[in-house]
Amino acid sequence: MAERNPHLMSPKAMEAMASTANSGREMLSEIFTKINNAKDKSKKIDVLRKHNTPGMRMVLKGAFDPNIKWDLPPGIPPYIANEAPAGTEHTYLELEAKRLYNFVEGGNADLNKIKKETLFIQMLEGLHADEAKVLIDMKNKTLNKSYKGLTSEMVKEAFGWNADFVKP
Repeated sequence: MAERNPHLMSPKAMEAMASTANSGREMLSEIFTKINNAKDKSKKIDVLRKHNTPGMRMVLKGAFDPNIKWDLPPGIPPYIANEAPAGTEHTYLELEAKRLYNFVEGGNADLNKIKKETLFIQMLEGLHADEAKVLIDMKNKTLNKSYKGLTSEMVKEAFGWNADFVKP
């Protein structure tokens, strides 16, 4: 049996996070666009802090923490994008964040590669197209290329994280 990745949230913490997620009903892609459009670093940090949720922090940690290695093929998987308007017929990435451990090396030893890839594609297809792009950018560690100013250093500063992406 593979050893659990120590950089992941515990299953108990993920359950607790799930009960508090999605209180604002704003998609992460919308929040990250606000950061992209903010004029300076302090305003970008203000947006992050205002929308600070466990799900968003998990996505940002997955995007920027070099200790998190995704156990999925690089690039964009084949999936059918969900173009439904925001608020209808899709789930929010923030709610799905509690399942991200399944796709990280050492996250869920009970899933084989094919099952992981299938579950990932199903997750993408359940998300709004903009949220699916955020998820793919997170996995590929390219979120900073889609949203100007959303960098690992800015995220660490906003949340008071150290070099290991945790609060000291």
